[in-house]
Amino acid sequence: MIGGSGKALTTGQIVAQQQAQQQAQQPAAQGRVQVSTNGAPLQGDANAKVTIIEFSDFQCPFCERFYTQTLPQIETDYIKTGKVNLVFRNWPLPMHEQATPAANAIECAEEQGKFWEYHNKLFENQQSLGDVSFKQWAADLGLDTTKFNSCYDSKKFNYEIQQDLSDGSTAGVTGTPTFFIGNPQKGYQAIVGACPYSTFDAALKAELAGKDWSVANCQVKA
Repeated sequence: MIGGSGKALTTGQIVAQQQAQQQAQQPAAQGRVQVSTNGAPLQGDANAKVTIIEFSDFQCPFCERFYTQTLPQIETDYIKTGKVNLVFRNWPLPMHEQATPAANAIECAEEQGKFWEYHNKLFENQQSLGDVSFKQWAADLGLDTTKFNSCYDSKKFNYEIQQDLSDGSTAGVTGTPTFFIGNPQKGYQAIVGACPYSTFDAALKAELAGKDWSVANCQVKA
């Protein structure tokens, strides 16, 4: 199956697009919102009962904190066990000058089937973000560098990044990282900020059991 950008879609992306269609038709339960996935990259079992939709910025230190301190345990306990899947959407903040270029770079990596590998490179090398690094990491991952560099230099996927921003705004995103937990049938509730694993663990256990849980906000106030 080919997406609107002309890219072949993975099974996970096809399911995510089907979920987006369901979201357009399915009203959220009281106190919840519908959040578009729009065919975004998906990690884990596409048919998992619960989805985490992450809106993130590759230059955001709190997003890096989630990647380093919290995501590994979520992967072990929930994603690799097939209980939960993770959908990633870009939310580059305007004050981070490398965030939008990084988002463009990862979209170009996704075009060659290396989204999650490139995702890890970006967060593990957050202090080195920039044009030279983006292209070097593509080479390190074995991508077709001529194709990647052309994609990146032309800002080929700026429109997809703008769609992520638009969908996030519709869902109520105002900062990063922001996570929505739920499914298209029931709707989603938010966890805002780099909350500890215990916050996600409690929310995911409740969601999987069909129980209510409280929206969490761990944002650091300036």
